[in-house]
Amino acid sequence: MSRTTRLSSSLLRAAAVTGVAALTLTACGSGADSGSSSSGSGEIKVGLITKTDTNPFFVKMKEGAEKAAKENGAKLSTAAGKFDGDNAGQVTAIENMVASGVKGILITPSDSKAIVPAIQKARAKGVLVIALDTPTEPESAVDALFATDNLKAGQLIGEYAKAAMKGKTAKIAALDLAPGVSVGVQRHNGFLKGFGATDKDVVCAQDTGGDQAKGQTAMENCLQKSPDINVVYTINEPAALGAYTALKAKGREKDVLIVSVDGGCTGTQAVKDGKIAATSQQYPLKMASQGVKAVVTYAKDGKKASGYTDTGVTLITDKAQSGVTSKDTGYGLENCWG
Repeated sequence: MSRTTRLSSSLLRAAAVTGVAALTLTACGSGADSGSSSSGSGEIKVGLITKTDTNPFFVKMKEGAEKAAKENGAKLSTAAGKFDGDNAGQVTAIENMVASGVKGILITPSDSKAIVPAIQKARAKGVLVIALDTPTEPESAVDALFATDNLKAGQLIGEYAKAAMKGKTAKIAALDLAPGVSVGVQRHNGFLKGFGATDKDVVCAQDTGGDQAKGQTAMENCLQKSPDINVVYTINEPAALGAYTALKAKGREKDVLIVSVDGGCTGTQAVKDGKIAATSQQYPLKMASQGVKAVVTYAKDGKKASGYTDTGVTLITDKAQSGVTSKDTGYGLENCWG
């Protein structure tokens, strides 16, 4: 079970100075319930830093880390910024975790480049740093990466959309993430590759931050610019559901193909309900679980995880297309974010 970790007054003053008052810090461990474990008992400390603590994807990631920490006798501390892109918050979280004596840090970088100096300082002090879901730039800035192949995830839905259009001319809208975030770039480029298109074929592109309300606004803007849009690529399912809402308001929800990435339980249900045609399902719980185990291994025998570990991706749809491998929503709902 998680519990709120108290920060000392000095840390609170430091947090206020750096403007990260919204940063959330929690901790859990095998002794959190019974009190049998203490910070001085030699337990292995693991840190998890996500982009936010509200996105269901990161909520599931935290669940996976908590479960793995409990099973492996480790103590987990978690932190999250107020919004996707809060690099300052993540830098402060790294510094706080290193000061608290963590053996390893798992992080989903909000800014793949800007976070690198803070990661380098942590590694220089002997802390194992593993990126989850989103690679750093360069990828070698961390010891290891446990993630979906985001280029492949985008490519799968691109191939699906191409097959589903059955030769019709596509008018593509791209509801992206944000500039400078590698996961967004990879998914976008993968979709275009799978569809056999380029950015010149995209009639409208808008950033959404992966947010449902912003996805709706982006779709409304795109419909004003190009009312004949018939294919919508979205960075994730909240953005996809925002797009669906905007399309439904215009009576277009039946004749526009929406494809997405993530494969969360809500998103997979939206595929089953016909709001999204297909999604590429990834597995954040697995990323976090494997990351915690890697830190525990490092703490016990000094063996560092290295390189890239592909945690898998599966195309989920109830309207299978010839030549595109997929599984139905029955499978998707059983495995959503496992």
